[in-house]
Amino acid sequence: MRIGELARRTGVSARLLRYYEEQGLLTAGRAANGYRHYEEDAVATVHRIRTLLDAGLPTELIRAVLPCVRDAPPGVDWCAELREDVRERLAQMDEAISRLQHRRALLARYLTS
Repeated sequence: MRIGELARRTGVSARLLRYYEEQGLLTAGRAANGYRHYEEDAVATVHRIRTLLDAGLPTELIRAVLPCVRDAPPGVDWCAELREDVRERLAQMDEAISRLQHRRALLARYLTS
């Protein structure tokens, strides 16, 4: 399928699909006329990418995790190194949430005084 059809089927812009390709998250062949051509499984791949991005993973970590993601049942076939990378990312998120909660409490205190 061409990039426009993939964009339509996934709800992701063609520009973003090209970005995913540049980041090594999505692969496309080229037709004789130079147009990108995606296989049918690209639809599921884009959905996985979006889910991992929504979970807060950066594209470089998604590139490593993506080949391990499975759809049925949903999950990931982890290798130890990837699991540790994702745990580290989760710890960073927890730390950021803690800092934001502290800042929020300080700001709320100003509003109530």
